[in-house]
Amino acid sequence: MRLTMYTDFSLRVLIYLGTKESNELSTIQEISTAYGISKNHLMKVTYELGKLGYIETIRGRGGGIRLAMEPEAINIGQVVRHTEDDFHLVECFDCHSNSCVITPVCGLKGALNRALLAYLKVLDGYTLADFLLQKHLLANLLFKEQ
Repeated sequence: MRLTMYTDFSLRVLIYLGTKESNELSTIQEISTAYGISKNHLMKVTYELGKLGYIETIRGRGGGIRLAMEPEAINIGQVVRHTEDDFHLVECFDCHSNSCVITPVCGLKGALNRALLAYLKVLDGYTLADFLLQKHLLANLLFKEQ
């Protein structure tokens, strides 16, 4: 399975913000520069992460973004579920547009569905905090320009 760029960028934003001190604000521009990602893409991602309650946005002069909860409370499996458009690994996963003629007797869909559930179960075993164990090394890589 391959995650969308949207989910990838969402996870990167959370890692970036988790690397900062708890109340320290960051800007979309900082994150864009650190990762070499389009600011426009990050604006969409941060907007959605804010709506989902993962980050807090502070408007105005001196504003920015920060985590809205502790890293231990941010489950990676849930983030992936919230940010992926769909989990249609193959055509038959989509009931509305499936035209595969072997669907009624095919065992592949079941096997792929079990694999998808196992994939998500593994991600459910991680929180953002698990990816911040080497916070100082992450900070050295992410904040070198700032």
